[in-house]
Amino acid sequence: MTGGATGIGAALKEQLRERGDTVIVVDIRDADVHADLSTAEGRSAAIAGVRAMAPEGLDGLIACAGLGTHVKPPSLIAAVNYFGAVATIEGLRDLVAERRGSVLIVSSNSAPMMDADNAFVEACLAGDESAALALLEDGHTAYAGSKRALTQWMRRHVQDYAGAGVRINAVAPGITRTNMTDAVSKDPELGDAIRQFEAMTPLGGSAEPAQIANAMRFLLGDDADFICGAVLFVDGGTDALMRADSF
Repeated sequence: MTGGATGIGAALKEQLRERGDTVIVVDIRDADVHADLSTAEGRSAAIAGVRAMAPEGLDGLIACAGLGTHVKPPSLIAAVNYFGAVATIEGLRDLVAERRGSVLIVSSNSAPMMDADNAFVEACLAGDESAALALLEDGHTAYAGSKRALTQWMRRHVQDYAGAGVRINAVAPGITRTNMTDAVSKDPELGDAIRQFEAMTPLGGSAEPAQIANAMRFLLGDDADFICGAVLFVDGGTDALMRADSF
């Protein structure tokens, strides 16, 4: 898994290890493989490191590494959230196929807030990293747009991956209590918006990382063996509130 040092990734890592799984973590710190997914060199290092540790294949691959709206420059957000995730998944796909495993991406309930025909989203899906990053001027577009693009990429590749025996799905969390969201809430420009977003959650408040990890663990497991191409919102009902007629 990428992004297992903190937050949702750390919670899932602990749950998987508690049930006896071997988890290889890729992150910039506190990891089995240290790599910066914002760069091509870091992505190559991540893929090589996992390959060295799992030569017989992977039962699952979780693309959890991500940066929030507060990170500057916004190009870093997109570089990690979309291009780092896709490169890692594509680079390790054959190891997952070896064991007919499952790929799980971490989307967001903010993904539907970005239009599918947004120029940044289209550049991401075209695989043009330079053009995509050059379009960015703010953290919201970078975050919501990268999650939108990543989710569309997942949906577009369902048939191809399923043909190789690989299930691919997404979990879309709402606001979750992590270091990342704490940093956003303290940001003078973004803090009010995230607090208002949290206040409108139908079930109230924000999720704990373990609550998101519970859903992720299900999608990775045998009980979800016929679920493929799904986007599971774990957001206390916020997406339904905002898009009641879309599903």
